[in-house]
Amino acid sequence: MKIFFPPCAGSGLRLGLGGAPLGNLFEAVSDDEARQLVGAAWRNGCRSFDTAPHYGHGLSERRLGDALRGQPRDDFVLSSKVGRLLTPDAAAPRAQHGYVDILPFRQTWDFSAAGTRRSVEDSLQRLGLARLDVAYVHDPDAATHGARAPGVLRQVLDQTLPALQQLKREGLVGAIGLGTNDADVVLQVLAEADLDVLMLAGRYSLLDHSALPELLPQCTARGVRVALGGVFNSGILATGTRGGVATFNYAPAARQWLERTARIEAVCDTFGVPLRAAALQFALAHPAVDIVMLGARKVAEWDDAQAMLRHAVAPEFWAALRAQGLIPLEAPTP
Repeated sequence: MKIFFPPCAGSGLRLGLGGAPLGNLFEAVSDDEARQLVGAAWRNGCRSFDTAPHYGHGLSERRLGDALRGQPRDDFVLSSKVGRLLTPDAAAPRAQHGYVDILPFRQTWDFSAAGTRRSVEDSLQRLGLARLDVAYVHDPDAATHGARAPGVLRQVLDQTLPALQQLKREGLVGAIGLGTNDADVVLQVLAEADLDVLMLAGRYSLLDHSALPELLPQCTARGVRVALGGVFNSGILATGTRGGVATFNYAPAARQWLERTARIEAVCDTFGVPLRAAALQFALAHPAVDIVMLGARKVAEWDDAQAMLRHAVAPEFWAALRAQGLIPLEAPTP
């Protein structure tokens, strides 16, 4: 089995740094804070980093490239994404798509072969690097594109993926995959094409098991290695239900998710297991999953995640979750 995403050097923890907060997702992070976070992750052994043009309209890519530039290039794995192109515009709003204080660009969708090449080359310019270790096709799903989704899917299959294969042959791209929060679109792509890797956000977590019945078994069988994002489902599995507004999928959590999380919290209380530890360790237990990409905003959040991965969890805890129907019987656990 090929490993595309190295675990943290020294500790072996399967944790990488996700770059959305470095693009000022929801709130601003200073350049200094961004550099400190990447530096702390590196010192803790992190060697897997993810970003995208979408994250702050290039801001995340610039910050991550700046922070990593002094490190030996072969010592880390860096992924970015294609599907959105950035065009400079001095009048562009400084807050778009949930990101604040972003760079002065507008983004447009472009899954064409020419747009895919330009996207990779633009990302490399912002990063200041000569290759991407992983290139994901970003958000080609129905929830994002609505009525245009069938045409987008066809273009991804006919143009985007072949263009990435050509870039792979040229040495500008290593592994190729999808970056999405939709399990169904991955299954549609896998019906017609091969992928090396998958960045799946939110669809395999302690709360949302929708990737478990079909997608993850296919990934295991076909050797598609999975990096998971959104293992806290954008907040609720990090904060719980007992303080402030809990969020699920970037919106206030619906009642069903609040009630389910509260039941999980009760089991956590019984066994003395932090909710965050349960969420991280559950996500990593599936054999298709290589790594969790953590969207940390602060050094303290990165440090906490490492502690949660080390937290001892008794087998009886997972048995209790199964007994109450809170995780599927077939879900692997540590």
